[in-house]
Amino acid sequence: MSWSVTRDLDVFLAAAGVFLHARPAEHSVQLSVLDTLRIRGLRFYGVPPLFGWWLGEEGAVGGVLLRTPPHPLHLTALPAQAVAPLAELISGAEDRPDTVEVVRGNAAAFAAAWPGKIRTGRASRLHRLKALEPPEPIPPGRVRTATPADRELLIAWGEAFTHEAGGSAGDTAALVDDRLSHEGFALWEREDGTPVSVASTTRRVAGAVRVSYVYTPPEHRRRGYAAAVTAAVSARAQEEGAREVVLFTDLANPTSNEIYRRIGYRPVLDRLALHPS
Repeated sequence: MSWSVTRDLDVFLAAAGVFLHARPAEHSVQLSVLDTLRIRGLRFYGVPPLFGWWLGEEGAVGGVLLRTPPHPLHLTALPAQAVAPLAELISGAEDRPDTVEVVRGNAAAFAAAWPGKIRTGRASRLHRLKALEPPEPIPPGRVRTATPADRELLIAWGEAFTHEAGGSAGDTAALVDDRLSHEGFALWEREDGTPVSVASTTRRVAGAVRVSYVYTPPEHRRRGYAAAVTAAVSARAQEEGAREVVLFTDLANPTSNEIYRRIGYRPVLDRLALHPS
């Protein structure tokens, strides 16, 4: 039983691809990031990423790590015996991450194994779309697919979203360009054509699509625009063949959690951001 790490995407996919594809909803982040790296190149997020996988007693992959600096090190759910060796591996690295995102069930064991203090940060929840329930009433306006003409607006809103969420900035322009390339942004417009809310979707991988970057500027909030645009992109994903549509929410934001519950999303699992010292 041991961890293996590599910076070779093909080596990683050969080792852990079947494991990730077996649970596409829970592994949506890893699958979408890997798909982007495959299409856009290993330097899409900046520094070349680090991949890792845990092999259990029978030689089967039981967990995966993925790090694309400046973003946190991201972990799938791990078997209990994999947690302490992982903490040892990470704590001894020269480029030790500032943030490690874990499934809540692994958080206590990771903190206990870490040779220092751990501060708990943002808690998030993964939701899966069960049965779409469009909001009632639907706010005035319409949804439309964003185009390159919307690029500057999407970058500005993407940066505002990341700032409010307390995430890593990264290269927002590169992300916007990538999602525009597969028509992955939708805007809700008022009747006069003014954009008031946005939602984006990843490419479909292993039958799963993740909704993200749902953002409404403060002056347009509490009018139902976020629910409407999220429902619209969720419906489109299903119409285009997605078997799973998922999204993450910040557990500190009860408003967004309630919005997504009303339109048909149901909890799958919780994650915690841990900040080791």
